[in-house]
Amino acid sequence: MNSHIIPMIQNHATSLLKHGSNAPQEERIEGNWHVYPFDGALEIDYVDQAGNPTRRWVIARELKVGPGKMLLGGIDMADDGYRGFRVDRIERLEDAETGLVVDRNILDWLMKRAERQARERMKALRMRARGK
Repeated sequence: MNSHIIPMIQNHATSLLKHGSNAPQEERIEGNWHVYPFDGALEIDYVDQAGNPTRRWVIARELKVGPGKMLLGGIDMADDGYRGFRVDRIERLEDAETGLVVDRNILDWLMKRAERQARERMKALRMRARGK
């Protein structure tokens, strides 16, 4: 990919960080899956089921935790389609907003971020309920 295209994609990705109107707003259960809302623009190095390494730019919208696996769901900027990425196949990710690179304990980092975002949403709801 041309080096001038990557900043354009990242700038486009960070402009989409606001929570989408159709994105989940609160945790929910779907069968055996626990679904957490997740906001982020991420560049991920991903290995598909055939073993092919790819680099993807994803507007992440949810983190799904199920029996034996975790999926990162979001919009794949390559084709504007919604995709689920198995977290165990993500070898590296970069947060487009902060530039933070995570190449170990990716599952833990994603869970901690989802939990932090949930606390921030709850705090904002409490503030609105108080009229502030």
